[in-house]
Amino acid sequence: MFRLFAVSLLACLLISLLSSCTAVYPYKTQYFDQIIDHFNFASHGNNTFKQRYLVSDQHWSIGKGPIFFYTGNEGPITSFLENTGLMFDIAPEFRALLVFAEHRFYGETLPFGNDSFIPENLGLLTIEQALADYAELILFLKQELKCPECKVVTFGGSYGGMLSAYMRFKYPNTVDGAIASSAPIYSVAGQGSQSYFFEDVTKSFGSGTTGKACVSTIRQAFITLNELADQGIKGLNEVSSAFKLCKPLQDKTQIAHLQGWVRNAFTSMAMVNYPYPASFMGQLPAWPVSASCDLITSAKDPLKGLAAGAGLFYNGTKGSLKCMDVDSQYVECTDPTGCGLGNSAKAWDWQGCTEVTLPGGTNNVTDMFPVLPFTLEMRETYCKAKWNVVPKPTWLNVIMWGEDIKSASNIVFCNGALDPWRDGGVLRSPKRGSLDAYLIADGAHHLDLRGANPADPESVKLARQFEKDRITAWIK
Repeated sequence: MFRLFAVSLLACLLISLLSSCTAVYPYKTQYFDQIIDHFNFASHGNNTFKQRYLVSDQHWSIGKGPIFFYTGNEGPITSFLENTGLMFDIAPEFRALLVFAEHRFYGETLPFGNDSFIPENLGLLTIEQALADYAELILFLKQELKCPECKVVTFGGSYGGMLSAYMRFKYPNTVDGAIASSAPIYSVAGQGSQSYFFEDVTKSFGSGTTGKACVSTIRQAFITLNELADQGIKGLNEVSSAFKLCKPLQDKTQIAHLQGWVRNAFTSMAMVNYPYPASFMGQLPAWPVSASCDLITSAKDPLKGLAAGAGLFYNGTKGSLKCMDVDSQYVECTDPTGCGLGNSAKAWDWQGCTEVTLPGGTNNVTDMFPVLPFTLEMRETYCKAKWNVVPKPTWLNVIMWGEDIKSASNIVFCNGALDPWRDGGVLRSPKRGSLDAYLIADGAHHLDLRGANPADPESVKLARQFEKDRITAWIK
């Protein structure tokens, strides 16, 4: 094994919280020789790959302070470090070492390099393997840093929040407590309604002073879109012009992808509906849902309003794009809420085709979107054709406990009332066990994990204090 700080690259990340407010987070990049397959001794033996992780020891009480460990999720770990300022904000108070671990098959952590995304190798992309990676890394750090008694608290948001909680479920001997933010652990285990997500996106756009008008205009715009598609090339040209498409539509069959592109914009803005400008999923203004609705309702006709409202997400506050390339900006996959782009999209697509149960499509009854269904049968057909696998929609109900979590302890499940993922997670504390459910009245997707900002609502300040109090109890 190598020395912990063998790689001494120091970087500073600039995080746009307000147009006039910037935070700088220093870190060192490290690599750990991680076992390829933790559970099959005959498959790859002791072969390893390089797992990237980021370390900030600026405030650590060497050998004594706790380890705050971010369980990386579906993307490069640098992005999650940039958007998890809470850990940096509270590190001085707790004298904590900060570690951000990258998830296998994401970012630079590719077990097989360019061959990582062929099906026979993707079989090693599972939640169980990722958790074992994190447990191995934690034990290595405690040994290398000569702090075997150092307390460990995991942090994570969204899928990372699920992993944070799962680490406490599966490795309570290694992890002393977990902050699981915006973690839909119930719905991904196939429990409860799978239509809640788009219903809640619709509720987000239906709130506020222009909410009712916004939703009704969106509905009308989708009707107009379908009517124009039925008119042949003339109607398609009108749609292409309204949306400023780089490549004009040639066939009616392309309309469904355009509708998915619009839906992806609205779902993403509902997730990152923060009270200040942020760049987590794009260069967006404060309260992007309201900003989008203002564009939609002030347009001369519903279709141009729909185009402007969706365009806010893809073009951002800078508006530098002259046209919209919907094929490169949005990729259809097993996750109707969006898989992202590039290799991360391939990896998440695989996870949605195997262990992780994701919401179904839209129905235009309980939500404002067109009828774009994605039933279990449709998902099975897609996954079989794409990856030659069939999903196990209730597998997490078996290996990660589903809703029967009362025997766990020392976890805070925090959700935002504005977050469309909230109804898939833990909103009520179980009657037994030291588990806490906390709802942020004015919070969107894992707002509590972001760095402190002058525009923060009081509800998120109280949530962060609650989490700090729980951490204090766990590490004492």
